[in-house]
Amino acid sequence: MPAPPPPSLHRVPRRPHAWLWLALVAHGLVAWLWWRAGWTWGLAALLAVHLAFVWGTLRPGSRLFGPVLRRLPAGSPEVWLTIDDGPSDDTAAILDLLDAHAARATFFLVGARAEARPELVREIAARGHGIGNHSHTHPQARFWALGPAAMRREILDCQATLARITGQAPRWFRAVVGHANPFVHAPLREAGLSRVAWSARGYDAVESDPARIAQRVARDLAPGAIVLLHEGAPHGRSVEVIAEVLRAVDAAGYRAVLPAD
Repeated sequence: MPAPPPPSLHRVPRRPHAWLWLALVAHGLVAWLWWRAGWTWGLAALLAVHLAFVWGTLRPGSRLFGPVLRRLPAGSPEVWLTIDDGPSDDTAAILDLLDAHAARATFFLVGARAEARPELVREIAARGHGIGNHSHTHPQARFWALGPAAMRREILDCQATLARITGQAPRWFRAVVGHANPFVHAPLREAGLSRVAWSARGYDAVESDPARIAQRVARDLAPGAIVLLHEGAPHGRSVEVIAEVLRAVDAAGYRAVLPAD
């Protein structure tokens, strides 16, 4: 018999509202404990339940509310470079760097920024790189707390914008700052998106030293690593950072490829 095909990396949420049942069952158990053991134990259990939901929202790789891809299957020495927050003034230079290193990357773009610079979005696609959904307005301070209607607008507006510019709807989504609350996965299912986290990062959105950033990334490189990078960072050194990271990837013997799924 032929071997079954490997599981798909592109996992659209199948039950985006399952967390509701989890919440109901958990609070039912809290109520039972409160009644049987008193308010001290009941309050402690209630706090534990709510802390678990906060952890599931703020931890980028958490699968509490739905599937998230944290790394590619280990095998050949390949990594997936992902670049968030564009398009920006850095995009053209980054594309030239990637060409110079024969590297491919996925750019997780912000819809409103893509609307302002559609020519850069089309150039990313023309150069053979991937394009992902990174929300429409990038509400960094409050994405984790958006309600269902606002979350749906952020994801679906970005999806429509990128599809209109490139002629092809993205397949991958990255939550802003990696925070995904319970309302993220319903619009992901509606749009056919799969959520992506990361396994290697250098904190380049805030750190400005390219050498230190590249060292941090290099420590976490492994076959199948998903590398988180940014463009247009406030420190103004994103191009230098990505150049240093690409040198580190090459020196470690890895190739930067797009997922084969």
